Amino acid sequence: MPKVKRSRKPPPDGWELIEPTLDELDQKMREAETEPHEGKRKVESLWPIFRLHHQRSRYIFDLFYKRKAISRELYDYCIKESYADKNLIAKWKKQGYENLCCLRCIQTRDTNFGTNCICRVPKSKLEVVSTTTQYYSTTIPYQYTTSVEFPRANWRW
Repeated sequence: MPKVKRSRKPPPDGWELIEPTLDELDQKMREAETEPHEGKRKVESLWPIFRLHHQRSRYIFDLFYKRKAISRELYDYCIKESYADKNLIAKWKKQGYENLCCLRCIQTRDTNFGTNCICRVPKSKLEVVSTTTQYYSTTIPYQYTTSVEFPRANWRW
């Protein structure tokens, strides 16, 4: 049984209802961290970790904001004990960021050309990939391409 992160005071009421799901996600996170990464690109080995981090934060977000199934004390406890990412949840509450997969997607300093992730392209402008060029997220793989044509620069070397 993994060690449970606990502060000095016991968890609030309702913790027993969400603890099994959080323990299951924590176990999957440990498996993803110890998974061998030979033959994978550097970013590919991080995709399962980002996916599980998103899933855990989204679970807490949905329980509190969408379904209103947990109390404010339990929500604050989960944030304090790092079961959910408070910065990611803060972005989800803003218009236009409801489907953000992680915070790296909006940080333009981590990309070569100062662009955002493919998950930031609206779903209405995405098509299912056929035989055209595929674009992938640097954090979570997406099987989509944009329907917007990008201008090609005429570089002469």
